[in-house]
Amino acid sequence: MMQVVLADDEDLIRGALATLLGLESDISVIAQASDGDEALQAVREHRPDVAVLDLEMPKLDGVQATTEIKSTLDIPVVLVTRHARPGVLKRALAAGVRGFVPKTTPATRLAAILRDVHSGGRYVDPEIAASALTEGTCPLTTRELELLRLTLRGSTIAAIADEVHLAPGTVRNYLSAAMNKLDAGTRHEAARHAWEEGWI
Repeated sequence: MMQVVLADDEDLIRGALATLLGLESDISVIAQASDGDEALQAVREHRPDVAVLDLEMPKLDGVQATTEIKSTLDIPVVLVTRHARPGVLKRALAAGVRGFVPKTTPATRLAAILRDVHSGGRYVDPEIAASALTEGTCPLTTRELELLRLTLRGSTIAAIADEVHLAPGTVRNYLSAAMNKLDAGTRHEAARHAWEEGWI
C-alpha cells in the first residue's frame, strides 16, 4: 500500500482529491495539510512513500516545502498546480520534485503518476514541458531583476535603495522600467511575473 501525504490550501480540492485517491486499492492518504508548514510537519512525522503538494500554499509554497523535505528525507514529491509557468517548473526540478502536474489531471491519471514516481520514475506534464522549452528570453536587465527580487521579498522602496546603495528615485525608475517591459500595473505584479517566469 502506497502511503501519501496530501497538501493543498483549498479544503474542497484537498478533500475531493483525498477521497478519489482513496478509491484506489493500493493508495492510502495518511495525512492532509493546508499549508506548507503543515505539509513539512506531516511528511516528517509520517514518512510517506510520496508527498503530493500544491504549488501555491501559504507559509511555504510547494517548491520551498520540497527543498526543506529534500534537505533531510529522500521522499519523492509531486507538485500539483493551477498555474504552471515554465520558470516555476525549472525551480521545481532544481528542488528535486519528481512529478509536476496540473490540477486538471484526472484522479486516475494522477494515481498512475504517483505509482510511477514511487517506483523511481519522473513525470512532467507534456504541455508544461513544451512551454518551458519554447519560452522567450528575459527582457529585463540585471539591475531590474535584482530590484524585483528585493520587491518580491517585501522590501519597501527605501529599504531597497538602502540595500543596493541607490537613491530611492533611481530605484523607482528601474522598477518603473521593469513594469513597462512586463506590462505590469505595480512593482509587486512585475516581481510576481518575473518570479513565475523563473527569472528571479
